[in-house]
Amino acid sequence: MANTNVFTGAHGTLTLASLDNPEGRDANSIISSYQTQTVGRVTDVRVAVNTDLEEFHEIGRRYPTSLHPGNIHISGQVGRAYINGALVGLLLGRKAFMPDTAEPFVQPAFNMVLRLRDPAVVAEDGGPVAAELVVNGVKFQNWSYHLPEDDFIIEQVTFKALSVEIRDVEGTVTVGPVFVG
Repeated sequence: MANTNVFTGAHGTLTLASLDNPEGRDANSIISSYQTQTVGRVTDVRVAVNTDLEEFHEIGRRYPTSLHPGNIHISGQVGRAYINGALVGLLLGRKAFMPDTAEPFVQPAFNMVLRLRDPAVVAEDGGPVAAELVVNGVKFQNWSYHLPEDDFIIEQVTFKALSVEIRDVEGTVTVGPVFVG
Protein backbone atom coordinates (compact mmCIF):
# COMPACT_ATOMS: atom_id res chain seq x y z
CA MET A 1 0.00 0.00 0.00
CA ALA A 2 1.31 3.45 -0.83
CA ASN A 3 2.16 5.90 1.92
CA THR A 4 -0.80 8.29 2.03
CA ASN A 5 0.16 10.31 5.11
CA VAL A 6 0.30 14.08 5.07
CA PHE A 7 3.50 15.46 6.59
CA THR A 8 4.65 18.90 7.68
CA GLY A 9 8.15 20.34 7.96
CA ALA A 10 8.09 19.43 11.66
CA HIS A 11 8.16 15.75 10.65
CA GLY A 12 11.34 16.08 8.58
CA THR A 13 14.99 15.36 9.20
CA LEU A 14 17.95 16.00 6.92
CA THR A 15 20.85 13.56 7.09
CA LEU A 16 24.16 13.82 5.25
CA ALA A 17 25.87 10.60 4.19
CA SER A 18 29.34 10.41 2.71
CA LEU A 19 30.20 8.59 -0.51
CA ASP A 20 32.98 6.07 -1.06
CA ASN A 21 35.20 8.16 -3.37
CA PRO A 22 37.72 11.00 -2.87
CA GLU A 23 34.96 13.63 -2.90
CA GLY A 24 32.97 11.61 -0.35
CA ARG A 25 35.97 11.11 1.92
CA ASP A 26 36.56 14.87 2.07
CA ALA A 27 32.86 15.37 2.84
CA ASN A 28 33.07 12.71 5.57
CA SER A 29 35.98 14.56 7.19
CA ILE A 30 33.88 17.73 7.40
CA ILE A 31 30.66 15.97 8.42
CA SER A 32 32.36 14.01 11.23
CA SER A 33 34.45 16.97 12.41
CA TYR A 34 31.38 19.20 12.81
CA GLN A 35 29.16 16.27 13.87
CA THR A 36 26.53 17.31 11.33
CA GLN A 37 25.35 13.90 10.11
CA THR A 38 21.77 14.72 11.03
CA VAL A 39 21.42 18.44 10.50
CA GLY A 40 19.14 20.14 12.99
CA ARG A 41 17.12 23.32 12.59
CA VAL A 42 16.92 23.30 8.81
CA THR A 43 14.25 25.38 7.16
CA ASP A 44 13.03 25.85 3.65
CA VAL A 45 14.51 22.67 2.15
CA ARG A 46 13.69 22.55 -1.56
CA VAL A 47 14.53 19.94 -4.17
CA ALA A 48 13.68 20.61 -7.82
CA VAL A 49 13.85 18.10 -10.66
CA ASN A 50 13.62 19.64 -14.12
CA THR A 51 13.38 17.51 -17.24
CA ASP A 52 14.06 19.00 -20.65
CA LEU A 53 11.10 17.70 -22.61
CA GLU A 54 11.24 18.37 -26.32
CA GLU A 55 8.00 18.72 -28.25
CA PHE A 56 7.63 17.41 -31.78
CA HIS A 57 5.09 19.30 -33.88
CA GLU A 58 3.80 18.06 -37.22
CA ILE A 59 3.05 20.59 -39.93
CA GLY A 60 -0.57 21.66 -39.76
CA ARG A 61 -1.08 20.65 -36.08
CA ARG A 62 -1.29 23.05 -33.16
CA TYR A 63 -0.60 20.47 -30.45
CA PRO A 64 2.57 18.39 -30.26
CA THR A 65 2.31 14.82 -31.51
CA SER A 66 4.98 13.50 -29.15
CA LEU A 67 7.19 14.49 -26.24
CA HIS A 68 10.81 13.31 -26.12
CA PRO A 69 12.71 13.10 -22.82
CA GLY A 70 15.81 15.24 -22.52
CA ASN A 71 18.36 16.00 -19.84
CA ILE A 72 17.39 15.90 -16.17
CA HIS A 73 18.61 18.69 -13.85
CA ILE A 74 18.43 18.27 -10.06
CA SER A 75 18.94 21.28 -7.81
CA GLY A 76 17.71 22.77 -4.59
CA GLN A 77 18.42 24.80 -1.49
CA VAL A 78 18.67 24.39 2.27
CA GLY A 79 18.39 27.09 4.92
CA ARG A 80 19.31 26.81 8.56
CA ALA A 81 19.35 29.03 11.61
CA TYR A 82 22.94 28.86 12.82
CA ILE A 83 26.40 29.22 11.40
CA ASN A 84 29.44 26.99 11.54
CA GLY A 85 32.16 26.16 9.07
CA ALA A 86 30.60 22.93 7.84
CA LEU A 87 28.55 24.40 4.99
CA VAL A 88 31.41 26.53 3.69
CA GLY A 89 33.70 23.52 4.01
CA LEU A 90 31.30 21.36 2.03
CA LEU A 91 31.24 24.06 -0.64
CA LEU A 92 34.96 24.87 -0.87
CA GLY A 93 36.55 21.67 0.43
CA ARG A 94 40.09 21.63 1.82
CA LYS A 95 40.80 25.16 0.60
CA ALA A 96 38.37 26.57 3.22
CA PHE A 97 40.47 25.10 6.06
CA MET A 98 43.97 25.06 4.59
CA PRO A 99 44.54 28.14 2.40
CA ASP A 100 47.89 26.78 1.16
CA THR A 101 46.27 23.70 -0.40
CA ALA A 102 47.61 23.21 -3.91
CA GLU A 103 45.36 22.65 -6.90
CA PRO A 104 43.75 20.37 -7.87
CA PHE A 105 41.62 19.51 -4.85
CA VAL A 106 38.19 17.92 -4.90
CA GLN A 107 34.93 19.58 -4.00
CA PRO A 108 33.18 17.43 -1.37
CA ALA A 109 30.18 15.38 -2.51
CA PHE A 110 27.65 13.52 -0.40
CA ASN A 111 24.12 12.14 -0.30
CA MET A 112 21.25 13.99 1.41
CA VAL A 113 18.46 11.93 2.93
CA LEU A 114 15.24 13.85 3.60
CA ARG A 115 13.10 11.67 5.85
CA LEU A 116 9.51 12.52 6.76
CA ARG A 117 8.16 10.57 9.72
CA ASP A 118 5.32 11.30 12.10
CA PRO A 119 6.14 9.43 15.33
CA ALA A 120 2.41 9.19 16.14
CA VAL A 121 1.75 7.06 13.03
CA VAL A 122 2.87 3.42 12.99
CA ALA A 123 2.39 0.57 10.54
CA GLU A 124 0.31 -2.53 11.29
CA ASP A 125 3.47 -4.43 12.24
CA GLY A 126 4.40 -1.66 14.71
CA GLY A 127 7.20 -0.21 12.58
CA PRO A 128 7.57 3.35 11.33
CA VAL A 129 5.65 4.90 8.46
CA ALA A 130 7.99 7.23 6.59
CA ALA A 131 8.75 8.78 3.25
CA GLU A 132 12.36 9.29 2.19
CA LEU A 133 13.83 11.34 -0.60
CA VAL A 134 17.49 10.43 -1.18
CA VAL A 135 19.38 13.02 -3.21
CA ASN A 136 22.57 11.39 -4.52
CA GLY A 137 25.89 13.01 -5.43
CA VAL A 138 25.11 16.42 -3.93
CA LYS A 139 27.59 19.27 -4.32
CA PHE A 140 26.91 22.67 -2.82
CA GLN A 141 26.92 25.45 -5.38
CA ASN A 142 26.41 28.71 -3.44
CA TRP A 143 26.43 29.74 0.20
CA SER A 144 25.07 32.91 1.79
CA TYR A 145 23.95 34.18 5.12
CA HIS A 146 21.64 36.94 6.20
CA LEU A 147 22.43 38.99 9.32
CA PRO A 148 19.24 40.86 10.24
CA GLU A 149 19.22 43.33 13.10
CA ASP A 150 16.30 41.88 15.06
CA ASP A 151 15.85 38.34 13.80
CA PHE A 152 17.63 35.01 13.54
CA ILE A 153 20.77 34.64 11.45
CA ILE A 154 19.96 32.37 8.52
CA GLU A 155 22.49 30.73 6.25
CA GLN A 156 21.45 29.20 2.98
CA VAL A 157 23.10 26.91 0.44
CA THR A 158 22.06 25.91 -3.04
CA PHE A 159 23.10 22.60 -4.54
CA LYS A 160 23.09 20.41 -7.60
CA ALA A 161 22.88 16.62 -7.56
CA LEU A 162 23.28 13.56 -9.77
CA SER A 163 20.08 11.61 -9.05
CA VAL A 164 17.08 11.21 -6.75
CA GLU A 165 15.55 8.10 -5.16
CA ILE A 166 12.25 7.82 -3.33
CA ARG A 167 11.28 5.32 -0.65
CA ASP A 168 7.96 4.79 1.06
CA VAL A 169 8.51 2.76 4.23
CA GLU A 170 5.69 1.04 6.11
CA GLY A 171 7.01 -0.94 9.05
CA THR A 172 9.62 -3.37 7.75
CA VAL A 173 8.45 -3.11 4.12
CA THR A 174 9.63 -0.63 1.48
CA VAL A 175 6.66 0.02 -0.77
CA GLY A 176 7.00 0.88 -4.46
CA PRO A 177 6.42 -0.29 -8.00
CA VAL A 178 8.06 -3.35 -9.52
CA PHE A 179 9.19 -2.70 -13.07
CA VAL A 180 9.34 -5.64 -15.45
CA GLY A 181 11.89 -5.92 -18.26
